Amino acid sequence: MKLKFPLIAAFVAMLTLTACGGGSDSSDRIAVSSPATLTKTDNTVGTGAEAVTGKSVTVDYTLWLYNDKAADFKGTRLESGPYTFTIGSTNTIQGFQQGVLGMKVGGKRTILVPASLGYGASGSNAVPPNSGLVFELVLKSVK
Repeated sequence: MKLKFPLIAAFVAMLTLTACGGGSDSSDRIAVSSPATLTKTDNTVGTGAEAVTGKSVTVDYTLWLYNDKAADFKGTRLESGPYTFTIGSTNTIQGFQQGVLGMKVGGKRTILVPASLGYGASGSNAVPPNSGLVFELVLKSVK
């Protein structure tokens, strides 16, 4: 009889911990989200040459995973640096190309890229499947 109360207390404690999810921390999991459409926001409008199809452009960029819970949609920062590519080529994701199109040298733009115009259902090394992206970039040159 004396063992009945400690056993009941242990059982209740175990149920309580189980209901709490076992103590795992959900903050270490990456939340996958994506904007519905491509969105381009000019923070500074450039005055130089315009980025058009067929031209080689150089940008300075920073890339984040899209996070619909963040005020600026910037989740985990993935990379940054200069990048040169030809608009219309197949070696750069469509959302990035479409986002740069129409910018003028000296311009600064934020681009929200849906997963369908990014790495899609397959993802990439650092980008989980079906993840949207946020690029902040400055157009440095058009050739």
